[in-house]
Amino acid sequence: MSLAHKGLGFEVVPIGFTEIPDVENGATKLVPLLRDGERLVTDSFDIALYLEETYPERPPLFAGEGATAVARFVEGWSQTTLHPAITRIIIRDIHDRLDPIDRAYFRESREKRFGKSLEAVAESGAASLEGLSEKLEPLRHMLKFQQFLGGAKPLFADYIVFGAFQWARIVSPQRLLQPGDPVGHWFERCLDLHDGLGRTVTAA
Repeated sequence: MSLAHKGLGFEVVPIGFTEIPDVENGATKLVPLLRDGERLVTDSFDIALYLEETYPERPPLFAGEGATAVARFVEGWSQTTLHPAITRIIIRDIHDRLDPIDRAYFRESREKRFGKSLEAVAESGAASLEGLSEKLEPLRHMLKFQQFLGGAKPLFADYIVFGAFQWARIVSPQRLLQPGDPVGHWFERCLDLHDGLGRTVTAA
């Protein structure tokens, strides 16, 4: 979404969990990883900062230092509140859509992270789903006053949160947002951005 926002052409290379160590001769342990010519940049936020610095003549992802600071707050909220809740809701759906070799890795690594079996984590998914709406209230409040987190137009802060819901949309058939929810309307607007780029990825 950030590359499309900047109007830059790009190629996406999908990979499995167990393939990451071989990407670019072991350049990263995590994805995404951006190659721009000879430059390699990892971490979504660092990639966005790189794009902003390298292509300043193109539409801004941050629109100033204040927007960058706010995006850091949104990133923290997403990583500490939104992602953990969504993970508990869709963890079995993630596992079941992986290739067998990646399922083994996913089970071992996530059970170590949570300190319990995937099945036990999934059992808490119903409660996480019930509590998700409350966790979205700050976003819902903001959307009373503007179309996007960035204001009248989206900024990188929007793409941070959009990424979490797009991830869930792709891997799980579970409905996280109820009809009529302003967050749902915002998500639909995000799916329509950049000639409907988000919708080109098939939903589960």
